Formats: sequence, structure tokens, C-alpha cells
Amino acid sequence: MTTKEQHPRLELNDRTAIARSRRFPRRRKTRTVLVCATLTAATLAVAVLAVTTGDFKLSLANMWAALVDPDAGFARTVVLEWRLPRAVAAIVFGAALAVSGAIFQSLTRNPLASPDIIGFSTGSYTGALLVMTLIGGGYLAVGAGALVGGIVTATAVYLLAWRRSGTQGFRLLIVGIAVAALLGSFNTWLLLTANLDVALNAAVWGAGTLNGITGTQVTLGSTCIFVILGSLNALAPGLRQLELGDDLARATGTRVETTRLLAIGAGVVLIATVTAAAGPIAFIALAAPQIAKRLVRSAGVPLLPSAFVGALLLTTADFAAQHVLPDPLPVGVVTVIIGGGYLIWLIIHEARRRP
Repeated sequence: MTTKEQHPRLELNDRTAIARSRRFPRRRKTRTVLVCATLTAATLAVAVLAVTTGDFKLSLANMWAALVDPDAGFARTVVLEWRLPRAVAAIVFGAALAVSGAIFQSLTRNPLASPDIIGFSTGSYTGALLVMTLIGGGYLAVGAGALVGGIVTATAVYLLAWRRSGTQGFRLLIVGIAVAALLGSFNTWLLLTANLDVALNAAVWGAGTLNGITGTQVTLGSTCIFVILGSLNALAPGLRQLELGDDLARATGTRVETTRLLAIGAGVVLIATVTAAAGPIAFIALAAPQIAKRLVRSAGVPLLPSAFVGALLLTTADFAAQHVLPDPLPVGVVTVIIGGGYLIWLIIHEARRRP
């Protein structure tokens, strides 16, 4: 009797398992595409609503005319110089914040890990504050300060969390929280000792706001963000392997510490770019990756869906901050409210999952 005759059910089960294993990736990919397409449509709808809403209301026809007709007059100024840069900034900056959060949640394998919790956003804010209060300067100077501050903070956290066996995610999270607390106190001291006018401007900017965003800032920031997002394609496989643990990642040929350092660097640059233009906008990096993970039902933290979720969250939060609330507020105030509620839900959810 042959092996096939002895184990007909085994052969049938093997074929069924192979068929299912081939079918599930297709279903998962189809779901991811549908989710991203839906998020894109929702984001564009909110962005168009934001551009057409305000004291100077515009119809869709008027908005289109302002975009294509050089003789559209005041409507063209309103759309191209005031509202469109803000809408584009909300989309691009939201995507950058979300991808940065996805990177750090993937590295630490912890849903609570995000740049605004483990101190990297605070470090970028510190660097920008030092430039604003001590040196002064425009967007490029503040951006350089934010980048240097973020890199120095990330280096300090990484070295403090380092052990001979490498950098463990939980230790990185704890060290980052401690560093963030120290930097927060230092930032308060900087504001209290600075010139009054500078301190007031820095305090408003420090709440996280898209007010005053210019086309130049959007162009420079978007260029930097797109370069980093494009480079993450090469790091994505290594990040997926790191989610399995350092030992398994090494067994598959992944250069663990090199991949981790490059990923941290990419995440810090994304955060610093957003912080330089809009201040430290909190909780988008925390909430967006976990929402994306649940929408696409992926095992790990997905980078691309996280970007789409982040764009929608920040665009919606900015619209609510400007047009829904009784008085306009910095968008960071709204994201803190949303993110704080989400953080409480996440803690309760994680506590219920564990016996």
C-alpha cells in the first residue's frame, strides 16, 4: 500500500492548508488596498471641506477656479496661500507622525511606544526651543535645531538602554519615558527664563499648530518626509523580522542593531521635520499605527496603512480645531484629547487581555 493510500486524509489536509495559505495573503492584500483607498477618499473629502470652509466660503467650482485660473482674484489667494498649504501639511505631517510611531512600536513590540512618549518628540522640541530662545532664526534654523535635538535624545536613550545582549524594547521604552520627563522640565525652564515675547510665541507653537504654515515650509518638509518614506522600503523587511525577536531576526540573516539604528534615525528625522514646522503634535504617532493594525488585521504594525490613518486623523483634528469647536484652537489640543481617550482605552484593553 502506498503512502497516499495509507494517509488520504493527511494528503487532503496538506492540500487544503496550502490552498488556505495562498488564499489568506491575497485576502489580506485585498483588504489592505481597500482600507487604504477608503482612508484616502475620506482624507481628501475632509481636506476639500477644510479648503472650502471658513469666513470666506467657497463652492467646489470656486475652489477649482482658484486652482486653475490665475485671474481668480482673492479666492486664489485664500486657496493657494492660506488654506491649501495647511491642508497639504495636515496630510503629509499626519502620515509622517504615524509612520514614525509605527517604526518605534515595531522596534519595541509595544503599542504604547511612540516618539511623543519615549522622548524623541520632546528632544526635537528641546532643540527647536534652544534655537528659538537663544539664537533665533527662521524655519531652517528651527528645523536644524529640532533635528539635532531629536538625534541627541535618540542617541542618549539608545546608549542608556544598551546592554551586551543588545537593546530590548521594554528597556528602551522605560528609559525613553524617563528622558522625556527630564527634557519636559528643561523645556519649562527655558520658557520661564526666556524673553516674554519669545516665550509666548514658543508656548503657542509648542502646543502643536498648523497656523501660519507656508508653502515653502510644506515644500521643504514634504520633500524630506517623502525621501525618508521612500527609503523605508528597504528597511521594512528587517522591521518585520525584528518584530519576531532579536534572536529569530539574527537567524534569518537580519543585521539587528544596524536595522534598529537606521529605523530609529528615520523615525527621528520624520518627527523633527514635523516638529520644526508645526511644533510637537502629540498622540497621532501613538494612535494611528494601532488603528491601522486593527483595520487591516495584520500581525505586525503596518507602515503604509499607518500613514493613511495618520493623514486622516490629523486632517480631521485640524478641521475640528478650526471649524467645529466654538473657538479655533491649536490642532495639538484636539489630538491630545483624542489621543488621551485612546490611550486610556488601550490600557484598559491590554489589561483585560492579560489574565
